[in-house]
Amino acid sequence: MTSTAPKAPLFEPISRAPAYHRVSAAIEQKILRRTLRPGDPLPTETELAQQFAVNRSTVREALRHLESAGLVGRLPGGKRLLVTRPAQADTASRVGRALALDEVTFIELWEAMRAIAPRTAAIAAEHVDAEGVARLDAIVAAVESARDTEAVVEGVVAFFGSLAELSRNRVLILAMQPVTQLLAPSLRRMIDRVPQGRARIVVAQRCIVEAMRTAKAEEAESWMQRHVQDFRRGYELAGMPLDTRVGTFPTAE
Repeated sequence: MTSTAPKAPLFEPISRAPAYHRVSAAIEQKILRRTLRPGDPLPTETELAQQFAVNRSTVREALRHLESAGLVGRLPGGKRLLVTRPAQADTASRVGRALALDEVTFIELWEAMRAIAPRTAAIAAEHVDAEGVARLDAIVAAVESARDTEAVVEGVVAFFGSLAELSRNRVLILAMQPVTQLLAPSLRRMIDRVPQGRARIVVAQRCIVEAMRTAKAEEAESWMQRHVQDFRRGYELAGMPLDTRVGTFPTAE
């Protein structure tokens, strides 16, 4: 006997995005396509409402969404909204939150660092000047003389961030920041549990800086590869599972 049971639908109903989403998306596209550039004033709420044929409340909500994303803002004391550029720290923070919400693991972050950090060090060695080397020297000295683990971790994060900045590559700068920030809690625990951890960090960083000083890109890349590899060995020695989600390492005893 032929079954008369209805078949499951092949497609789901199409959801319509709220009007303010469509308005904010249209303005965002103008910004990303550089039709609107940083510093350009936006039309007033009334003008935008007329152009989009929506209510002012819809425009106001769309602008609030863009402002929270760092794409528009006001000058101190100003009323007119201008196109702005999100700060790198804010962008890195948003990326970091997204990665944490996606439940990425330590090993995923470590693999990303292994892919990014060595090449970043090599590129930085090709561009670094005496001022940049002095900046790295100061960070390593601070790590070596730090009195507590927190200061060591801050120094390690600063070292990787400075290398990215010295590469003069904005993509590498944005890629490095959330990775190192998310690794910080597990790095803190590793240093507390592995007595030789801090000394090995300082040795690797000094060798990387020396390669920078002599403009030896390949040597800087090689030492950074060892440095990143050392992180994984340290986590294993500390008994920290590599598949642990970032942000879930408990505070060290």
